[in-house]
Amino acid sequence: MQLDVIRQRLRALGAQPLHEQRILRDWVQCQPHDQGRRRPDDFLPKPVREALPALDAALQAMARVISTHPADDGSARLLVGLADGQAVETVLLPRDGVCVSSQVGCAVGCQFCMTGRDGLLRQVTSGEIVAQVVLARARRPVKKVVFMGMGEPAHNLDNVIDAIALLGTEGNIGHKNLVFSTVGDVRAFERMAAGVVKPALALSLHTTKPALREQLLPRAPKLTPRELVDHGERYARLTGYPVQFQWTLLEGVNDGADEMDGIVELLKGKHAVLNMIPYNTIPDLAFKRPSWEKARAIAAALHQRGVLTKLRDSAGQDVDGGCGQLRARAANPRTIPIRSIEV
Repeated sequence: MQLDVIRQRLRALGAQPLHEQRILRDWVQCQPHDQGRRRPDDFLPKPVREALPALDAALQAMARVISTHPADDGSARLLVGLADGQAVETVLLPRDGVCVSSQVGCAVGCQFCMTGRDGLLRQVTSGEIVAQVVLARARRPVKKVVFMGMGEPAHNLDNVIDAIALLGTEGNIGHKNLVFSTVGDVRAFERMAAGVVKPALALSLHTTKPALREQLLPRAPKLTPRELVDHGERYARLTGYPVQFQWTLLEGVNDGADEMDGIVELLKGKHAVLNMIPYNTIPDLAFKRPSWEKARAIAAALHQRGVLTKLRDSAGQDVDGGCGQLRARAANPRTIPIRSIEV
């Protein structure tokens, strides 16, 4: 269900913009309709009040939790079922964050990612994106939403931008705490810069070498690492938020001294932070995760050379919870062993 469809349904019942905002705010903030100074009986038109039970049921039916997979780091990966039988992954992050999916599958085909192995199956609607946040808020507080789950947000731009607009207004989430993650797309930079809600930006860099980037991200837009950094810098200066550059650390692939020199050349002096994430191992793929000691040494060396670097760990390591793995297990339980799963 698109957010615009929900609004049209309300307007057909006689709802005005203030009524739409109230109902959507109640939904996305997980609060009852009778909360607040304006009670529904005094504020909402009678046709809207009468339709609320059916509308609430429709909103609730968009997404449901199939299984929950808690990890020792305080995160929990949710396998979320959609109304048509498809499934996506949503991650409850430590420190009141949630990571949402924007597509079922992905067309970019990153060589080290499970999600893209089956290609793109369909887009996730704006309503289904927000519904993932609602499911998370029903379980714990949510003050930050990152679009880093299954899919490439720039390939589902209309739905993602609509969801961000609602989350940044009626959802009561700070704009800098809405993080749009992308492999890089000029259209996305333009749309975000023009929006009322301007999210923070995370760019998948992964290498400073153009040829290697094309190999690792075979169907990403043909932007070189330098062009990607330039686009990110312009957006960071516009919003005042530092751009986050994502670097999945792959042993023997992008962890050499030449790459570290390239990072310093590209990012030193930029309004940016480098998030270095050791690879989350996926069975059947040849990539390997470097030792934590090596990753820590690389991050420290970059920091000393003037690049703000944060070493991060992908949530859910102890439950084999890399992005796309839960959905793959649900589709074909024999492909990946299941560990520490609660249903």
